[in-house]
Amino acid sequence: MAETQQVRNSSNEEEESPEPETSQSRRRFTPSNMAFVEMLEMVDILKRADYDGKYGPYLNPNVRKAKIMSKVVKSLHRNFGVRRSKEQLRKRWSDLKLREQDQYRRIKKVLLKSDVHVVEEQSPHFTSDSAQRLI
Repeated sequence: MAETQQVRNSSNEEEESPEPETSQSRRRFTPSNMAFVEMLEMVDILKRADYDGKYGPYLNPNVRKAKIMSKVVKSLHRNFGVRRSKEQLRKRWSDLKLREQDQYRRIKKVLLKSDVHVVEEQSPHFTSDSAQRLI
């Protein structure tokens, strides 16, 4: 009698268990439109890190790409408070390059102009006073 009671209890525990646990790596993020500044940030990071591997053969390219994409995820969350999965960003990057080439060109123009402004602002103007301080 005690054995049948235990069997019934164990079967009830299995039925009452909540929904199956999902792994944290497959977390779903609600899809939303990506703002232009977010795309700008993403493209900037991916271009600087040579995500497509144009500038040479790399060891373990898939691992390298995953690390770069995780940097993009962290940067977007830190700067804009937006949570996006690596898969969403990977698809967005592919769509930009293949389907939305006009948008991609606009982003590259903005990045090129911002790089020029940054370089101009950072160049220090040496005067005799500042040169004397350095020496």
